Amino acid sequence: MEPVVAVHADWVSEALGIELSQPSSHTLVRRLYRALRTWVQSGRLASGSRLPPSRRLASDLGVGRNTVLEAIDQLVAEGFLETRPGAGTFVADLPFGRVESVFEEGSREAPDPFPEASLSSRGERLLRFCAPSGGHRGAFAPGVPALDRLPRELWQRLLKRHQRDAPEAWLDYRTQGGVTALREVLCDYLRLSRSVRCRPEQVLVVQGAQQGFELIARMLGDAGDVVWMEEPGYGGAQACFDASGLEMVPVPVDGEGMDIERVPAGHAAPRLIYVTPSHQYPSGVTMGLSRRLALLEAAEARGAWVVEDDYDSEFRYGQRPIAALQGLTESARVIYVGTLSKVLYPGLRLGYLVLPDALVEPFRRANARLHREGQYAVQAALAEFIAAGHFSRHVRRMRDCYRQRQALLRRALTPAVAQGLVLSEGQAGMHLVAWLDSLETERALVARGAAIGISLSPLSGYCLTPPGRPGLVLGYAGARDGEILQAGRWLAQEWLSLNEAGAASPPR
Repeated sequence: MEPVVAVHADWVSEALGIELSQPSSHTLVRRLYRALRTWVQSGRLASGSRLPPSRRLASDLGVGRNTVLEAIDQLVAEGFLETRPGAGTFVADLPFGRVESVFEEGSREAPDPFPEASLSSRGERLLRFCAPSGGHRGAFAPGVPALDRLPRELWQRLLKRHQRDAPEAWLDYRTQGGVTALREVLCDYLRLSRSVRCRPEQVLVVQGAQQGFELIARMLGDAGDVVWMEEPGYGGAQACFDASGLEMVPVPVDGEGMDIERVPAGHAAPRLIYVTPSHQYPSGVTMGLSRRLALLEAAEARGAWVVEDDYDSEFRYGQRPIAALQGLTESARVIYVGTLSKVLYPGLRLGYLVLPDALVEPFRRANARLHREGQYAVQAALAEFIAAGHFSRHVRRMRDCYRQRQALLRRALTPAVAQGLVLSEGQAGMHLVAWLDSLETERALVARGAAIGISLSPLSGYCLTPPGRPGLVLGYAGARDGEILQAGRWLAQEWLSLNEAGAASPPR
């Protein structure tokens, strides 16, 4: 017989008291029952553990003894607990209760109940592109818009009205590819502002560009198929394609974007070509017309699909937005990917694909099956937001805001720039790149930032082929003015100190 484990009554009472103090619509009996059952199932109360007497528990918790007895009786009836005459109430001998109780006298931390659990190879590959979870990432977080400038009251009014007036059909499963009104206004917007060739039927609304990449990878690529990727490039797309088992072939990026003349030899023809031509991520360069035409010609010759990610094309400074790659060709080999999360707010989780005619029906059906369409009231509110001109006004305001915030960051970094720190041109987008001369400098700056709570994104982490080009991707769009100045001055000072100490040689 296994030894009896006596559970420390004070610890049980304290933990249960915390559980019962949380707001809940359930009765005390139900909450007590659920807490004890969860502890048994998780192993916090191990098999063979003896519970404190019901009178003691009731007294410590400040509840009636009948409340405790009713919860225990239910657990006994379900087999989680068992009573032994003259001895007390014990946790039953159950498979999930074999780890030592954390309430044991002189307890130590319970061991991992799944020490040999392992992820799939896809899961392991995916995690290579995933940063640890955390809260607000501070002044330099790339890809975060100015959440403080969102017209929240206006947006909330639209959202509440469309949620209130939503037809019953929107509460059911939907398979239409998105609210018709949103697809229509997106189509008008893309034709006018981005020179995209499209009809509303070709627009598929998805829950963010990331879901769009996943759908493209599933529908158009088989394991082992080749995808040409920009180097350095966007980690979100890298994660989707790699987790789908595609072979990612890095194609170097220079001052004119992806250079397909430098595709590494020895690989099969690509099935997909991923590119950010209007504002390459993260370098910020724009692909020239000759490169664009050569890319389209290469895709046509190889039977590849071009995935054009136009993630922040609205934010150009000093010139009109560059026309989309998709609009340059009569061919049907370009899939245009856009997002509304970068323009409005990430929690919106709405993006869209503009699909060639041959892909519209299969993609719509697959998206409805795999991801289920939803947020129709949100989509309807967004359609009105765009149709009424609020979207265009917001984009103009954000363009001015980001131009000013970029100028603030440049001003804060002036002492370092004067000593040789090189910044990207910043003619568009929501971030700058600080080009560094060595990975040692990159690592040192990232470590110094982490020590004081400033998160820096190393450019080398955007590269598929190690060691990668050294640098820092400095987001500025989502930070307030004072935060930008403070963090920028800190970075300038740290770079100068490293440079003076010899950790950073003069930039080439």
